[in-house]
Amino acid sequence: MKKNILITGGAGFIGSNFVPYFLESYPDYHLVNLDKLTYAGDLSNLTEVEGSDRYTFIQGDICDRSLIEKLFKEYKFQGVIHFAAESHVDNSISGPEAFINTNINGTFTLIDVARNTWMHEPFKKKEEFENARFHHISTDEVYGTLGETGLFTEETPYAPNSPYSASKASSDLLVRSYFHTYGMNVVTTNCSNNYGPKQHDEKLIPVIIRKALNGESIPIYGDGKNIRDWLYVLDHCKGIDLVFHKGVVGETYNIGGRNERNNNEVVNTICAILDELHPKGGDESYKSQITYVKDRAGHDRRYAIDATKLENDLGWKADENFDTGIKRTINWYLKKYL
Repeated sequence: MKKNILITGGAGFIGSNFVPYFLESYPDYHLVNLDKLTYAGDLSNLTEVEGSDRYTFIQGDICDRSLIEKLFKEYKFQGVIHFAAESHVDNSISGPEAFINTNINGTFTLIDVARNTWMHEPFKKKEEFENARFHHISTDEVYGTLGETGLFTEETPYAPNSPYSASKASSDLLVRSYFHTYGMNVVTTNCSNNYGPKQHDEKLIPVIIRKALNGESIPIYGDGKNIRDWLYVLDHCKGIDLVFHKGVVGETYNIGGRNERNNNEVVNTICAILDELHPKGGDESYKSQITYVKDRAGHDRRYAIDATKLENDLGWKADENFDTGIKRTINWYLKKYL
């Protein structure tokens, strides 16, 4: 008997890396991928699973309650892994409403339909959904910004600084409340900055690679000293897999790469690798294209995640460090852009 699992936002960057990985790892799972296909979702990211009889794609909106109810009724999902979110900070500054709708109302719709499907009443599960689990995917941005030292842990107080991170913080708290109020089987993971294949062209690393290859100026915000903890996307997928299957009910797990780099280091590393793999000609380096642009409003200075809980409790560890992961990433984009 195949287990039906709902994946939301599976055509986005992280979801489209997760779906093929998960499908291959669990032969008894049937994955239903619900994605609205906004600008960030792209079905060409999922060509490798298209023909699978254990994979179904449905285009739709997580805010559409009647659709969500219909899907839960039809597929009797034994799990939800909820990636779907508006996630681009710049867009949340210029148009916050979509973030409130998708990230807060969408998460509410999903978890509320799951509760009605899986439970008789608070703390009383229906027998056939005894182990059904709702896994909420979130971000380190809910914790706000760090000074020069210290790391975000699962105990760090929430202090979101952008409409995007505020909407994600709200959704995290909603999920938490469904555990405490109804006894629902939920887990949450908060990850650091992901990078790797299939990322949307507007994000920092694809932008650097694309602009470099096109001979355009490579824009870096402010002084380039904003620090992020970089996590290779497949390492994130493996962490999600572990938490979905082995995480303690009601708990939050941070997934981070222990790979802090500021934007100057990131752009210089990429340019140096491109100089080697796809030289410009002459002695010129791609570094000559780096330009500094006006900083983003409310730009958090530093994020870094402490993944000790996930490492110690569930045995996770990242397989890639930044140097190995960035090479794999650049090779993938060279094939895409050339």
